[in-house]
Amino acid sequence: ALARQQSLYRLFGKEANAQLFIGPSYHGYTQENREAMYRFFNSVTKVSTAQTEPPLTIEKDEVLWAAPQGQVQAAGQAKTIFTFTSEKAAALSQDRDQLTGEALKSAVAEVLKLPARAGNADYRILRSVGTRQYPAKGSCTYAVETEPGIHALVTRLHSDTLTSRPPGDKKRVVLYISHRSADAELRSEPLVQALLAAEPEAAFYAMDVRGTGESQPDTCGANQFLRPYGSDYFLSAHSLMLGRPYLGQKTHDVLRVIDWLKALGHEEIHLAGRGWGAQPAAFAALLHDSVKAVTLKNALTSYLELAQTEDYQWPFAIMLPNVLAHFDLPEVHAALKSKNLQSSAPWGPLDGMKD
Repeated sequence: ALARQQSLYRLFGKEANAQLFIGPSYHGYTQENREAMYRFFNSVTKVSTAQTEPPLTIEKDEVLWAAPQGQVQAAGQAKTIFTFTSEKAAALSQDRDQLTGEALKSAVAEVLKLPARAGNADYRILRSVGTRQYPAKGSCTYAVETEPGIHALVTRLHSDTLTSRPPGDKKRVVLYISHRSADAELRSEPLVQALLAAEPEAAFYAMDVRGTGESQPDTCGANQFLRPYGSDYFLSAHSLMLGRPYLGQKTHDVLRVIDWLKALGHEEIHLAGRGWGAQPAAFAALLHDSVKAVTLKNALTSYLELAQTEDYQWPFAIMLPNVLAHFDLPEVHAALKSKNLQSSAPWGPLDGMKD
């Protein structure tokens, strides 16, 4: 970092103004580090000639306490952050109007910060390598470009030996949105087996939205996906800072894949989602007219319940800023009854980290 900074400063003839000091102690702002800062700061500003700290008297902890016993919560009328969050969530849920129809769709699209969709999505055909023991004779995986440089991985099960362009020869298609991995769930998830058995004449696809399954990031080191401050957390946090909730991006992936399936010739979509995949599936089903049936398994019950559970067990990626000022998941699920919603084994605030 110093070398890169010095190369910039060198362009202005001020290379000496970029300096680095590494003290002898461990992580922290120790006296050696502070005194190095004084020397540099004073050499530039000339506000002082001090090079070291004067003798310091360290105050006792009791002198610095903000409350008689040291903890504000013990002072009698204090509230924790969680208490404020829970009360705010309840107030928002009580005060807002219950949205339906187009008003609900508009609110969902706004909270998700969904971008406009135009044109047909480009896609690549990925070469199959060996057998994956899926519940079908053959399979083919496609990388569907939902945004420039962003691909959703979509696997088609079929009963012939074709590994090429998806034919789009069937009116109806089942699209399954995975919880953690479409590859693993195609082999082991009972819902997949039930969907195949219920609609044997329909085409069947399973997909991983961005950041899931075979597109799961591990940019913070090995096995860091769900660790505190791991790769999934950082992607979610950066998405919020950039004004595009990660869940909105995942929902956009589903909507673009539905557009892609429609462009292939499929007219009716049966959209299914499990666990983490149930949320983008539910939102996409609400917003896309081609979705005629919806199946959800292990869907989150409500954001209100999540906000009122102090130690909830769901990843940061499913959060939506200010969602309770506009709607909650029960309203979305109620609206999906018009699309023959089938929901089973819903998950509460403590269930979201299950496999």
